[in-house]
Amino acid sequence: MKKGLFITLEGPDGSGKTTVSTKVVESLSKKGYQVMYTREPGGSEIAEKIRSIILDPANTAMDARTEALLYAASRRQHLVEIVLPALEKGITVISDRFVDSSLAYQGCGRQIGIQEVYDINLFATGGRMPDRTYFLNVPAETGLARIASRTYLDRLDQESQAFHQRVYEGYQKVIAMYSERIEVVDATRDADTVAHDVEARILGLLNG
Repeated sequence: MKKGLFITLEGPDGSGKTTVSTKVVESLSKKGYQVMYTREPGGSEIAEKIRSIILDPANTAMDARTEALLYAASRRQHLVEIVLPALEKGITVISDRFVDSSLAYQGCGRQIGIQEVYDINLFATGGRMPDRTYFLNVPAETGLARIASRTYLDRLDQESQAFHQRVYEGYQKVIAMYSERIEVVDATRDADTVAHDVEARILGLLNG
């Protein structure tokens, strides 16, 4: 049996990853493709419990390295319990975030260092990376403006603009590092247009 593709959507907060990825999965499913949506942190019962710890606004005392380790732990559980079994069944997995998020958020946003965070995640994932990644590109200030109206802001949403700017700049470094894997998508457009764009690119992979 042919293995499924592992596809991830990345981007700063407010880039529309969740909306776009769910729209794409719904559309591809209607077209008869075997696809599955999942997210990070989370995606499995244990990983979702770790997510609640990471993103709880009350956990202001969390150390930056503790945060990075928790993300890696959640990722490991999500990978072995959800992602890899689906890929083995020939299902294409579309995940809202993966390792690139940690490189940008903890490596650069928290200023731990990209290499240091990569090493943690290399242990967690055994080196498994996505087959293709779509980076939904919006400036940090645009993303923050989009999430300002949300009724609930998690711990990372509430970080300073300087933090989110470092995250955005970190993503630019990650894109340069993995230019053969990561495609940049203009996410300043409306969600339906972005979803159609991403879906067309994925169809190219699936039918390639």
